[in-house]
Amino acid sequence: MNTASKFEQAVYRIPNMDCAAEESEIRHALREVAGLRGLRFRLAARELHVEVTPGSLPEVEQRLRAAGFAPASDAGPAHDHDHAHGHGHPHDHGAQAPHGRGLLLAPGLPRIVGALLLALGAELAHAFLPAGWAPLGMALAVAAVGLSGLSTYWKGVQSLRRGRLNISALMAVAVTGAFAIGQWPEAAMVMALYALAEHLEARAVDRARGAIGELLRMAPDTVELQEEGGRWREVPAAQVPVGAVVRVKPGARLALDGVVTEGHGAVDQSPVTGESLPVDKGVGDAVYAGTLNQTGVLSLRVTAGARDTQLARIIHAVEQAQASRAPTQAFIDRFAAVYTPAVFALALGVAVLGPWLAGWPWLAAAYKALVLLVIACPCALVIATPVTLVSALAQAARRGVLVKGGAHLERARLLKAVALDKTGTLTVGRPVLVADEVLGDAWPAEAVRGWAATLAAGSDHPVSRAIAQGLAARGVQPGACEGFADRPGSGVEARIGGRRLQLINWRAAQAQGLAGEWLAARLAPHQAAGRSVSLLATDDEVLALLAVADTLKPHAPEALAQLKALGIATAMLSGDHQAAAQAVARAAGVDEAQGELLPQDKLRRIAELRARHGPTAMVGDGINDAPALASADLGVAMGAAGTGTAMEAADVVVMNDDLRRLPELVRLSRRVHGVLWQNIALALGIKAVFLVLALGAGATMWMAVFADMGASLIVVANGLRLLKVERSASSA
Repeated sequence: MNTASKFEQAVYRIPNMDCAAEESEIRHALREVAGLRGLRFRLAARELHVEVTPGSLPEVEQRLRAAGFAPASDAGPAHDHDHAHGHGHPHDHGAQAPHGRGLLLAPGLPRIVGALLLALGAELAHAFLPAGWAPLGMALAVAAVGLSGLSTYWKGVQSLRRGRLNISALMAVAVTGAFAIGQWPEAAMVMALYALAEHLEARAVDRARGAIGELLRMAPDTVELQEEGGRWREVPAAQVPVGAVVRVKPGARLALDGVVTEGHGAVDQSPVTGESLPVDKGVGDAVYAGTLNQTGVLSLRVTAGARDTQLARIIHAVEQAQASRAPTQAFIDRFAAVYTPAVFALALGVAVLGPWLAGWPWLAAAYKALVLLVIACPCALVIATPVTLVSALAQAARRGVLVKGGAHLERARLLKAVALDKTGTLTVGRPVLVADEVLGDAWPAEAVRGWAATLAAGSDHPVSRAIAQGLAARGVQPGACEGFADRPGSGVEARIGGRRLQLINWRAAQAQGLAGEWLAARLAPHQAAGRSVSLLATDDEVLALLAVADTLKPHAPEALAQLKALGIATAMLSGDHQAAAQAVARAAGVDEAQGELLPQDKLRRIAELRARHGPTAMVGDGINDAPALASADLGVAMGAAGTGTAMEAADVVVMNDDLRRLPELVRLSRRVHGVLWQNIALALGIKAVFLVLALGAGATMWMAVFADMGASLIVVANGLRLLKVERSASSA
């Protein structure tokens, strides 16, 4: 059923929504909307994406305004349209309305600098001018607050009216209280410094979110389209239909996915697959939007529109992952919801009970309480998780690993076992000729191989195609034949040079009495290695054997060794026969292997591995792997050759099929976990120090703001470290 007919989608521009604490407020404000189906936040762009049942948008807008987050414009709703390359936004409320109240109140850097100068002037007037000049200092303080913090103050007042104790409410109470007790210079400095902290924090967070934006900008907006008559014309990429032919010159990036129809070139695919080296592309090869054509002119037939390219899907999936709530982030949100009211209560207790219990003057007690309120700002704590996760998700995407949510990223560090499919996961996924042996010397070896090539070229069977391609690569070309016949389950036969020849399997050779003990001995090593053996035979004797196998991926043993070094057990689950499974397992270094498994058998084996080792991942690429991918603690799909079903069922998609990305993901997950708790410890530790100072005599309001700003910037900078590329030496 078409989802678009069941739900409405809208994008609201909310100028005063720029941090994770405000995201939490909006979630709280909209949680009781009956028709709400989903929320997605783009804080850097101040955009809220809403999905609701038809008719629920007016209630969403009403609740946003009541919560103090009015959209920049009240433009009427419009239908949702996907977008790519920046060609528009669905249901774009406020896109063309730069004059909304919230936007006017949101300070930019010049206004913040002006507010800081005015606040400094108020401090100097308070310190050095006679008491009669106090109105001048107070006017400077009021101007500083008005220039830097009206939006924050207004949000705080609205939050207090609704009984919500957030950072805006804390700042509103602190500034009002400071003015009430005559500390207006500090009120001005607090608001100006807070505005500066918010500005610096937003710029730092933009850097993390901008990593995905860099991917989006890699796909050009226009392409050269071939028209009737062979002429080329530059047109917008969004207007090019599937099936059209476009041209990409050397040094240009591809705007669309396609298949090469003419030309040859080396293409840098790192934005999509994470491969560090260019890949040679020729006729019939797939290419992707956002990749760089380094050499040669390529003509290609478009296989996906601008909204459906691999790059667009990656960006969309990462944006969805950023919007998901990771376990640590959910925990921090719950903690902050308790922490802020608790400090508010502590501040109230200091103001009311301090004079009675500690003998402080009433004004001194009130001042200490206001300092506590400023210190209580939970921004550093709340932002510690999302900036870290966004940085890690962006870094994984750069390496060709698409993680569909912060929860999956956090879960990877817990893995104790990994189960892998064989075909297409550990192996290349297509059979190749690995051995050909002429038996006896009754006929010239060159002639015998030519007969095998002729018979193999006439069949569409994968084994026959592998034999034909393998012999062709060795310079053996097929010849003419007569009376070609395909015998399903047995092989093929034809007359070549007046002689009946056949290319058959071992069972057919046994049935015809051609399989003696000497031949069984020659076949035994190939069968033990899990190879498929075909025999070239006349009616009387076997002339040659040809062994075909699905070869191991070059980096598979290295990836398995890295997983073992991380303390993770490995197992191979395959539908292939046991001999082939065991052979591949030995070559790859897998701990245990089991073949001849149906999809339901793989499900059972996943449950057994989980019971024996702990959290277990499943890595696969086929439709038959989808149930196991969905049931595992972490499902990983091989994206380059994987089916759509497997990619949809998986939590993680490895776009370039390089298994070394799996241990990289585990290491990244462990780094994320460490950075998250470092950030939490830093945020709480800095606040604890200043809380102690505030209860003594060592902290002022502006010092408290500096502490909060410092904590926020420290946790942001620590999270941004995850944007740095971490590669194993072998995979660089």
